[in-house]
Amino acid sequence: MKNVIVDYKKLTPEVLAMLVEKYPDGYGDDDVITFKNHKYETIEAVEVITQDTKYLVKISKRLSMQMESFDEDDYSEKEMDDPEALPEITVEDLKKAEEEEDKD
Repeated sequence: MKNVIVDYKKLTPEVLAMLVEKYPDGYGDDDVITFKNHKYETIEAVEVITQDTKYLVKISKRLSMQMESFDEDDYSEKEMDDPEALPEITVEDLKKAEEEEDKD
């Protein structure tokens, strides 16, 4: 089985769909895997497994936002393998999300 560490920027809609399916209500502390990369930096990730690949997707606020806004119907079959198909999450988007969280 191939192991792949991936940042949200390199996610394909296909892998994001698997994450949303596995964690429909978001991931919790028990779902987080912590490890050191080759530069001895601590990485936190969530895991999703296909038949031949284990993906460790690095956790970030932007990943959470991508998962919340993802709708598989927005992508063609061809786009499901294309990381460029996912919309860019901007700093402004992050600020808006934080402001909305503060209101709640």
